[in-house]
Amino acid sequence: MTKNFKVLLFYHYKKINDVVYIHEKHKEFFDGLDIKGRIIIAKEGINGTISGSVLDCDKYKHFLENLLEINGLDYKDDECSEHLFPKLSIKIKNEIIRIGVQCDTEIKHGTHLKPNEWLKLIDDKNNIILDMRSNYEHKLGKFKNAITFDMKSMYEFPEIFEKHEIFKKDNIKNKKILTYCTGGIKCEKASNFLMNKGFNNVYQLEGGIIRYSKEVGGKNFDGKCYVFDERIGIEVNKVNPKVISKCYGCNIDCDIMVNCMNNLCNRHTSMCKDCYYNFDTCCSLKCSKSDKRRKEHVDYFGLSS
Repeated sequence: MTKNFKVLLFYHYKKINDVVYIHEKHKEFFDGLDIKGRIIIAKEGINGTISGSVLDCDKYKHFLENLLEINGLDYKDDECSEHLFPKLSIKIKNEIIRIGVQCDTEIKHGTHLKPNEWLKLIDDKNNIILDMRSNYEHKLGKFKNAITFDMKSMYEFPEIFEKHEIFKKDNIKNKKILTYCTGGIKCEKASNFLMNKGFNNVYQLEGGIIRYSKEVGGKNFDGKCYVFDERIGIEVNKVNPKVISKCYGCNIDCDIMVNCMNNLCNRHTSMCKDCYYNFDTCCSLKCSKSDKRRKEHVDYFGLSS
């Protein structure tokens, strides 16, 4: 299959003075282009994932850097054979990643680690590895020995910080705190928050799991990486892979992530082929009988072949 499309993941975590202007310019630019995805614009920056032809995505890179007056924005891109989003959404919000507390984009950031630098540090058991993603993401895949949090979104992290035992341990502020996420933006917010709480040795995986997979082969990352497009889960580890997720229906080892077609549920979960067939593209028998089911679905197991 010819791969002439690209999926582009990007963020710019710096203050934007006129978000309305940036939003309007985006609307103008995309008029007539075949690009789909989600872009969020806020005073603290811009965050997005889009899919489109290689040419159109490269045009957007050039447009965005000129618009923001910067050179060499940090992009994570990958080949794909078709659009990975149903439409294009460009929205203005209060935060590009909602955390609910004031974060200073201009001052405090964790130290960025290249993938090869990260690989050297994660084997040291004196270091603390924090997964800054939501619970449904780390259930599909995570770094070995990483501490995960039972949160639905980053908005819950400040409350978790106050309660979780890891942040109450003696000398925790003197240890190296290694944070990671899918593409990097959640770690920008998390490192800012932690440093404002007095943690000085905070580090971030530059480019997130996506770049780590490309540059060092994903070593010591178990399972797949959850992504926010129609692929849902992508391969990471080409060195020592391991499946850690279970089928939601029958609990066997399974790393195929599906989206329940019941609109009232919409659960993203691991599902084996047999259960997916038995529940008629839903996550359970109950959902399969719902009158709120979507008609179109991603062909995870080749049902149409």
